[in-house]
Amino acid sequence: MSKKLFIKTWGCQMNVYDSARMADVLAPLGYRPVDEPDGADMVILNTCHIREKASEKVFSELGRLRQLKDVKAAAGDGRMIVAVAGCVAQAEGEEIVARAPYVDMVFGPQTYHTLPEMVAKASRKVGSVLNTDFPVESKFDFLPDESAGQGVSAFLAVQEGCDKFCTFCVVPYTRGAEFSRSGTQILAEAKRLVAGGTREINLLGQNVNAWHGEGPDGTTWGLGRLVRELADIDGLERIRYTTSHPRDMEDDLIRAHAEVPQLMPYLHLPVQAGSDRVLAAMNRKHTADDYRRIVDRLRAAKPDLALSGDFIVGFPGESDADFAETLRLVTDVGYAQAYSFKYSPRPGTPAALEHAQVPEDVKDARLAALQQLLNAQQQAFNQSFVGRTVPVLFDRAGKRAGQLLGKSPYLQSVHAEANERLLGRIVEVRIAAAHPNSLAGRVATGEYRSSVTGTQPVEASV
Repeated sequence: MSKKLFIKTWGCQMNVYDSARMADVLAPLGYRPVDEPDGADMVILNTCHIREKASEKVFSELGRLRQLKDVKAAAGDGRMIVAVAGCVAQAEGEEIVARAPYVDMVFGPQTYHTLPEMVAKASRKVGSVLNTDFPVESKFDFLPDESAGQGVSAFLAVQEGCDKFCTFCVVPYTRGAEFSRSGTQILAEAKRLVAGGTREINLLGQNVNAWHGEGPDGTTWGLGRLVRELADIDGLERIRYTTSHPRDMEDDLIRAHAEVPQLMPYLHLPVQAGSDRVLAAMNRKHTADDYRRIVDRLRAAKPDLALSGDFIVGFPGESDADFAETLRLVTDVGYAQAYSFKYSPRPGTPAALEHAQVPEDVKDARLAALQQLLNAQQQAFNQSFVGRTVPVLFDRAGKRAGQLLGKSPYLQSVHAEANERLLGRIVEVRIAAAHPNSLAGRVATGEYRSSVTGTQPVEASV
């Protein structure tokens, strides 16, 4: 008998991948995903610890779930198993159990392959099942094959964890040490995804370009070699990877941007700050000029490469002069897109113990100034596409009837009036308008280009 499973996911793409794999693990137990928690037999909150007030948001959501759990029990409709997973669970598992004893399972991101065992324990005992250990075995060795196609564009985790220990970040404590899956595992999963209809794969890792895995030939591969091997899979049109660290941008990976047509000309390369003093305090182990030189090498290899980045303003001890260096770096580099945040202390991280915390009003002013510059760069980048024709991979229906949405090679969202038969295909779209976060255009009739299958005819646009 089918049971209803609702998973709410916060945070990064790795959490999105993990949620999909949790559903795969639970499928043999009869659980099928649903879109709402009401009446569900199991609800999993897959949490993220990066954002401010993450744990408060979790407890607020748990309060609502407790009411749904009580309603289901009172109606004689069976038991709702409530679980908290992910990085908040890993960091604050004991507090969750203490504050919310109605939660049945609390488990970290490295243990969800043991969900069947945890469900069995939760079903026969009173109290919470707490599993926040870092197991010796890799969860990837025990996950089942994907239970269904993952869509036109899919995530594929290749690396997990972090050894960098940036002073503001909890990832090394919640995800553990850096771990690379084997090339054999990754290629096999990629081939299954493509066979199921996937045309674009986004390789995931906390430091994805730190990936060094054993290849089928017994040698150790880097990410550049992996990209080349993936590009040989028939039907795989596009390859992306995220998130990268400047310290791990190796020569072979940079060359891959020039040599592999399936590798998209878009790279998320966080720098966090433009001041060497702040970067040293963050333990980033690179300088602003190190970062500039990496960008220069990337653009020499791929002149049309679009960059995205992460920035933190108001890090402890950041001065006006330090912040000015961040603005200078942004001006020098130029970003197609970027994410920027005010620093907020994370319990257990070294930066949280610093006494020179920046006042909130100063953080607010600096963030507004930075975002004004970044937004202007993004709008100028998008505006430069008006009148151009770009290949768009349509991956979903739009909000309006007869509209499709997709991604350009530079990860811009593009919407156009188009026949639904074009879903899953790369189609040439002539851009007519640019918006702050998207492009709009019309399908070009006649032909479209594919890096894999060449030039093919395309139907009329609508």
